[in-house]
Amino acid sequence: MRADLHIHTYYSDGRHSPEEIAAFAKGNGVSLIAVTDHDSMDGMDEKRAAATERGLLFVNGWEVSAYAGCKVHVLGYCCQKTHAYDAFLQERKEGALLRAADILKKANAYLHTRVTVEDAIAEMAVKDSPLHTMHIVRAVAKAVNASPTQLYPVLFDVGKPAYSEIGRPSPFDALEVIHETGGIASLAHPGRIQMGEEEKLKLMDALVERGLDGIETVHSQHTLEETERFRRYAAERGLLMTGGSDFHADGSPRKIGEPPFVPDERLLSALGL
Repeated sequence: MRADLHIHTYYSDGRHSPEEIAAFAKGNGVSLIAVTDHDSMDGMDEKRAAATERGLLFVNGWEVSAYAGCKVHVLGYCCQKTHAYDAFLQERKEGALLRAADILKKANAYLHTRVTVEDAIAEMAVKDSPLHTMHIVRAVAKAVNASPTQLYPVLFDVGKPAYSEIGRPSPFDALEVIHETGGIASLAHPGRIQMGEEEKLKLMDALVERGLDGIETVHSQHTLEETERFRRYAAERGLLMTGGSDFHADGSPRKIGEPPFVPDERLLSALGL
């Protein structure tokens, strides 16, 4: 069974509706999807209905945008909207607005622009979800007639002039809330964690000690060597192996169902399938 367990919609920083995502998945020969929007499980009923209508298996998912000096995102599967989730979501919404104000203060000073938080909110398809950095980037990019994908790494990424730490949870916070909501926690795209290998291994081991359930071994930006290395790591520690495209928008290099990922029986069982 071909699966893609890392997909974004316009409920966070993706560009497409759940219906469009389901159509893409069906057309690409994918049978099982998890929609993993950033920091919330908004629209889950709509996402599940879209998948079901296309004859796809569906797993509840989200991706907590955690940081430890750099991006260390954590995917959550089979989570439920509990009191712990509601409290966490409220913190993310409030923190996102404070962070947006800080980012825009820095970006406006750097670029001599006057982009507002309201301009960033206007970039959101779903206004009640947490504001994402890419919404801010898109608003600023419009003001300077630039490409968001080109602007982000030079101005908004970790350590860049407009970066802000305000309101960002740690990967341990992410692990805790995913488990508090009854879910399975998988470290997202470890190959993209911008740490030295020794430091990264130490962090991964610390997360495993705290109960990390799995690792995203297959990802659109992992090399074949990285995929194999993370598979060995997961096997040695008895972790689940997850995989996905991290798809955001049609026309980008990432495509739903690529690279191919076939979940093993242990993962399917853990996902209740």
